[in-house]
Amino acid sequence: MRTLVFAFALVVAAGTAHADKTKVTWFGHSAFRIDTPGGKVILIDPWITNPSNPTGKDDLAKLTKVDLILVTHGHFDHVGDATQIAKATKARLVATFDLGNAIVGTMGYPKDQFGFDTGGNVGGTIEVLGGEVAITFVPAVHSSGIGTDPMHEQYGGEPGGFVIAIKGGPTIYHTGDTDEFGDMALIGKYNKIDLMLACIGDHFTMGPERAADAVRLVHPRQVVPMHFGTFPVLTGTVDAFGKALKKAGVPTKLVEMKVGGSITL
Repeated sequence: MRTLVFAFALVVAAGTAHADKTKVTWFGHSAFRIDTPGGKVILIDPWITNPSNPTGKDDLAKLTKVDLILVTHGHFDHVGDATQIAKATKARLVATFDLGNAIVGTMGYPKDQFGFDTGGNVGGTIEVLGGEVAITFVPAVHSSGIGTDPMHEQYGGEPGGFVIAIKGGPTIYHTGDTDEFGDMALIGKYNKIDLMLACIGDHFTMGPERAADAVRLVHPRQVVPMHFGTFPVLTGTVDAFGKALKKAGVPTKLVEMKVGGSITL
């Protein structure tokens, strides 16, 4: 009997330990899923069916429970499958206020799934999911046209990134599409970043060397490179990024994720 009780205690303890973890999954390009310790599901820039993801259609079909969809800016490769997912799951949209209204008005996102509770602007912080998560809107240096035709985009507000602080868990910084900019140092000053999701592809964003300097400014504990290799013009590589981090003397741990792979924090 004592053996059974002890075994049960071990199972409960293991389950509790697992429940305390935050899981981050990469779908390729800039698309990530965050599973919180409380069982909530957050998507960021959910272009699940991007060309880097060979199982994109299946992954999209499996997204039957999503609580929040975060979109950094209006370009098609970041709004991605947001509307389809929102209609299937009732997920609320988190975006800067102009961008959120543009996604609702232009892309057909359900209008009752975006409002003052999830819309904000740079410098603002919102508490969501019953207080389990705080999301701060931070700047990015990019553009933010929106529309299904990249050559005929409409105004989509200012581009940005997100600092996602999970109660009792990690703080994650998704850069969105951006160049390095000096005020990234303020993001690191006001937030202890556990994981930075950094674009490295070059051409439309910072490349490996400037991304390495951005990491130096933010000084996160770990960094995952993203937004590279999806199209031929996104020439930045993980190897070049790693060498640039080493050259710059940045102590941050480089974590190379595979498409479809996950890490726990």
